[in-house]
Amino acid sequence: MLDVLASWAEEFISWFQRGGEVFTSLVVGIVPTLIVLLTAVNALIALIGTDRINKFGEWAGREGFAYTPFRYLIWPVLSVFFLTNPMAYTNGQFLPEKYKPAFYDSAVSFVHPPLGILPHVNPGELFVWLGIATGLETLGLGLSNLAVRYLITGLIVIYIRGLVTEWITKVMWDRRTAETEAATAAAAA
Repeated sequence: MLDVLASWAEEFISWFQRGGEVFTSLVVGIVPTLIVLLTAVNALIALIGTDRINKFGEWAGREGFAYTPFRYLIWPVLSVFFLTNPMAYTNGQFLPEKYKPAFYDSAVSFVHPPLGILPHVNPGELFVWLGIATGLETLGLGLSNLAVRYLITGLIVIYIRGLVTEWITKVMWDRRTAETEAATAAAAA
């Protein structure tokens, strides 16, 4: 009976020992990389200047289809790269109200695809990419091709989502405007 209890106790503590091994591998592996990457990104922001970054956001909010790649592709990518998740969403403040939902949709959709190349953008969700990476490494496959494909697919998806969300927002706002006008006309009659 004591042997069984001792065996259970050893198994129980081994779970925590395995967890400690994983933690140690992260501390000596990915954490220093993330710290250096975050330092480099902050230095780049300081070199470019926050005023220039803010002006780009205002410029991207101009009317017209020609500005949509800037609103839903370049601006979300820059926001996610420089500000990371969740601060990236605050850059929507520089866009007109009608574009904010689509910008948010694009930015929030881009915090996962670049993790294989830019792990600093969403370190809280890095475990998703690391799980996939571990499986591929176990099979003896490389990670670079998959990381690039995730990134390219993410870019395509965020642009499409931005366009679709902009259209849905316009339809909903037009509907609300029509309902408000109808209610106002009915109240006046």
